[in-house]
Amino acid sequence: MERQISVEEGLLAKPYQNYGTTSDCGDTASLPSIRNSSGSDATTAVVVFSTLVAVSGSFCYGIAVGYSSPAEAGIVEDLGLSIAAYSVFGSIMTIGGMLGAILSGKIADIFGRRNVMWLSELICTLGWLAIAFAKDALWLDSGRLLIGFGAGIISYVIPIYVAEISPKDFRGVFTAFHQLMNTFGCSLAYFFGNVIPWRILALIGVIPCVLQLIGLFFIPESPRWLVKIGKEKEFETTLQNLRGKGADISQEAAEIRDHIEISQKHSEARLLNLFQRRYANSLIIGVGLMLLQQFGGASAMAYYTISIFEKAGASGSIGSRGIAIIQIPAVIAGVLLMDKAGRKPLLMISACGMAFGCFLIGLSFYLKEVKNMNDAAHILVLVGFMGCSAFNSIGLAGIPFIIMSEIFPINVKASAGSLVILICWSCSWIVTYTFNFMMQWSSAGTFFIFSGIGFFTVLFVAKIVPETKGRTLEEIQDSIITSFAGLR
Repeated sequence: MERQISVEEGLLAKPYQNYGTTSDCGDTASLPSIRNSSGSDATTAVVVFSTLVAVSGSFCYGIAVGYSSPAEAGIVEDLGLSIAAYSVFGSIMTIGGMLGAILSGKIADIFGRRNVMWLSELICTLGWLAIAFAKDALWLDSGRLLIGFGAGIISYVIPIYVAEISPKDFRGVFTAFHQLMNTFGCSLAYFFGNVIPWRILALIGVIPCVLQLIGLFFIPESPRWLVKIGKEKEFETTLQNLRGKGADISQEAAEIRDHIEISQKHSEARLLNLFQRRYANSLIIGVGLMLLQQFGGASAMAYYTISIFEKAGASGSIGSRGIAIIQIPAVIAGVLLMDKAGRKPLLMISACGMAFGCFLIGLSFYLKEVKNMNDAAHILVLVGFMGCSAFNSIGLAGIPFIIMSEIFPINVKASAGSLVILICWSCSWIVTYTFNFMMQWSSAGTFFIFSGIGFFTVLFVAKIVPETKGRTLEEIQDSIITSFAGLR
């Protein structure tokens, strides 16, 4: 039933609820929005601000991903680390990510999305400070492990939070900001990591953490989480603020309530409950995308960018800066196309581009051993690597997290999300740990394998992954279940 927000409720609202509704900022109905605020699909300043605060954590995550490549020479020289010791430092972040992933869904369900983001950024801040002031490998590894733990939580809770606050027609754009800021952070580390000391670069990683810690005091909790724990008044007030003062939220609120009520009639899913037939299709989609994303080589290429260029006989600094530059317009194009072209076409284009780029890199290593073909090899590795970075940024780097945030009902979202993110980080560890051994076995063969996985990803997406643009979370989840049961 439609319900008006009373003056008393407005006065009792928390500080974040004044954002965009006070006389200082103006009525949210009059603020610029993507759509008319008469409907619940309006995009208000509250949604934009909340998304920007949330994805500050993604920026921190991106710096962490890009940090190990440009910092390698300085850390090895200053602390006297062996290549083996530095490999531990580079890959231990994925161990922390696995630990964070195990806990992420459960603690986000217990304490709320906002509080868990606050916890993750506090942990990441401690990790960056440990690296910045490290005197030996133990401090380095401890800091990297903490950052990985925080990033494991971030990689679950940020896409979930943004998906749950966004209007359906623009959910893809807003959720894609997770990958946009991730890419900005990674590009920043690549671009400036070659010219500033590694300790200063670590301190730069603290900045987005602090910004998010402050900003979290001024954004709302997820309305879906609020109604899930029975906070009805806060749910309606929060949803009204997110959609705008003049928006009619009655239909959206009713759909959210109905879907959560139906979902919670099923057992509050523990890990084993996920393997019921009704969730099988969602698990296949979520797990499959994460497996293919990681085994396609994206993490290894991000962690060891400079060393790959140098092994191919090309300039590591020029290559890493070229990648830093090309990633930005690529990921922006992905964000702009997300709710126009759709998730599925972008994923297929991205995977195809990654596969072709990896093939060119493998070919460059093959030609490097051929007499008088060194110049061609240098060009191919640069073109192939930049192609991989651009196409990965357009879709495959971020869309699996968007789809993960969309396909699971709220009663299994915690367990399912934790499982999917755990698999993502576990596969990332396998790839980053074994990459140097694979390169010793065959540099060309390593990238040909990545290329083959990329082409398989295109087939997987074409046959298995549904299109989710322009649909509510509840519609997506119901359609996946009924589709699997053959009832659609």
